[in-house]
Amino acid sequence: MNLDSSIRELKGIGAKTENVLQKAGVYTIGDILLYFPRDYIQYPKRKSIEELQEGETAAVVVRFLSAPKVINTKSMSVTTAFVGQNQTALQLVWFRMPFLKNTIKPGQQSILFGKVIIKSNRLTMEQPVIYSPDQYALLENLLMPLYPLISGLKNAILQKTVGQALEAVTENMEFFSEEMRNRNKLTGFHKAIHGIHFPENEDELIEARRRIVFDEFFFFLIRIRQQRQFMEKMKNPYSFAEETWMHEAIAKLPFSLTNAQLKTLNDIKQDMNGAHIMQRLVQGDVGSGKTIVAFLAMAHASKSGYQSAIMAPTEVLAKQHLETFRQYCVLFQLDIPLVFLTGSCTAKQKREAYEKMEKVPNAMVIGTNALIQEKAIYQNLALVVTDEQHRFGVRQRETLSDKGLNPHILVMSATPIPRTLAIILYGDLDISVMNELPAKRLPIKNCVVKTNFRTKAYQFIKDEVLQKHQAYIICPLVEETENSDKENVIDYCEKVREAIGDSVVVEYLHGKMKSNEKTDIMERFAANEIQVLVSTTVVEVGVNVPNATVMMIEDAQGFGLAQLHQLRGRVGRGESQSYCIMINSSKSKESQKRLDVLNKSNDGFFIASQDLKLRGPGDFFGIRQSGDMQFQVADIYQDAQVLQAASIECAMFMEDNRFEAFIKDPKNELIKKLYFHKELPKANL
Repeated sequence: MNLDSSIRELKGIGAKTENVLQKAGVYTIGDILLYFPRDYIQYPKRKSIEELQEGETAAVVVRFLSAPKVINTKSMSVTTAFVGQNQTALQLVWFRMPFLKNTIKPGQQSILFGKVIIKSNRLTMEQPVIYSPDQYALLENLLMPLYPLISGLKNAILQKTVGQALEAVTENMEFFSEEMRNRNKLTGFHKAIHGIHFPENEDELIEARRRIVFDEFFFFLIRIRQQRQFMEKMKNPYSFAEETWMHEAIAKLPFSLTNAQLKTLNDIKQDMNGAHIMQRLVQGDVGSGKTIVAFLAMAHASKSGYQSAIMAPTEVLAKQHLETFRQYCVLFQLDIPLVFLTGSCTAKQKREAYEKMEKVPNAMVIGTNALIQEKAIYQNLALVVTDEQHRFGVRQRETLSDKGLNPHILVMSATPIPRTLAIILYGDLDISVMNELPAKRLPIKNCVVKTNFRTKAYQFIKDEVLQKHQAYIICPLVEETENSDKENVIDYCEKVREAIGDSVVVEYLHGKMKSNEKTDIMERFAANEIQVLVSTTVVEVGVNVPNATVMMIEDAQGFGLAQLHQLRGRVGRGESQSYCIMINSSKSKESQKRLDVLNKSNDGFFIASQDLKLRGPGDFFGIRQSGDMQFQVADIYQDAQVLQAASIECAMFMEDNRFEAFIKDPKNELIKKLYFHKELPKANL
């Protein structure tokens, strides 16, 4: 059995399981080996009820004196039970699990695993996992992998399937020389794959992860440098008109552009009139005003008779760009045709968009990745803008570029990255930094609090809503998952509804919802038809809602600092004072120290630099910067030193012209299968 073998060839994988795995992007043995855990859980030593402390994740020994009770509400069933006595009583709560009433017997001794909280002044565990003493004895002190799950896919199935795949593969899984591995202190690839899935201890996990991270960085940087070499040879075939209109347009704005915006615009204009094709990154802090810069650059192309296109990562953001561009065209009295194209457009709307793209030589095209579909044909494309660059894979950016005859490329990102790392990661791009905010923006007021502050936070949110404002609440998970004590969107939404009352409209949003459902929720939120939005980080890149004044983030210690800063940037966009409440559910002093950085600063680039300093070798449990650069495991903050090592090795590789021979070598078929054939699912470590 080899890496190309169908997953169906593994024992126990029938048609139904195969179909579910395929929905998760797993078709072959190689795919399942790269379906990395999103986190790990270390089962602690068991405790008595008397030893429990609020906020900890614990395994407690209990004896049930009676069967649980089930209460049915409008939206779900709630199962409750009490164990222990008097002052040491522990309340147990399970949502949507009524069957426990019949499976838990009086007198039964069990080990309950879950997070300890205080609820209604009682020590409580919500959704604890139930084990028999013998079952828990097998788990105690082990590091167990937790995989990204979709509907119908269980963690136990993935553990079993990965284990079988590791035993089944017989081909040699190594592609770096022993000399190179020794130079960079890298373990063998086969050992790394085994260690990332089933580590015997934390040291083995750290070693395995380092190898996977190095590989991801190395081959990403190879592709970036190849792109740079190719583009540096491209002469600029475009000629742009005088810029008098732009100065007149800027004077009509109801606000003054910052010095950083003006400098970035100047960089772009110089590039577009230069000898070679522009390849520029605009790295702007949240709220720094990248959209007006993109519009002026695209309008500059249109005024010169060329088409331009901007690709946004979500339909909501694409629609927002369309509306903003319309307003600017009216304000500046520009007669520029706008074309809108997304996946949800009707067949008629798509036909009309395609026709305009082929016939209108100076159209500004706005959309999502529908812009790179085969039917999208451009007539005169001279400028390509990708918004929120890290949300697109390298291939998507290249595909949009290929739609024109070597168009100028402008990529925008609100993810602040220290310049030393940005130069490595964006090796194919020149960089402009926008680190100033508009003068009228009020600084966001921040606070980091413990879980016992929730009741006050809910009241604060309700008070803001009474003042006609809105709020976001961020949870790390979509729904309750096996062996996880983190807050999830679906159950949490019910808690908020109960706490705030029926007078406030509370809805949830997450990435697994259908595109039209997500769009509908965000549009209703933007229109203030929804006052409180409980969401995953899917709103990190979202619609501009100036009326939203509160950002509350649950389990804040589980996010990277730069991502927390991105989320916080969803508020503070209007004239009213805005607030960010970060709930720290950990007792770790290190977690508090990290969150204090955001508590004291609203400067994204300072926060990014601090993120580099505060990471330790074992900090990858749960704080990966989700989405950055489309890496599956690697994190540019946590793994900055590995990134630098991979960059040095990559430079040596390219200078010696070894890459072509490396790829052609039959022994390296593995690396092509694993790293070059498709975009990989993210592990979110």
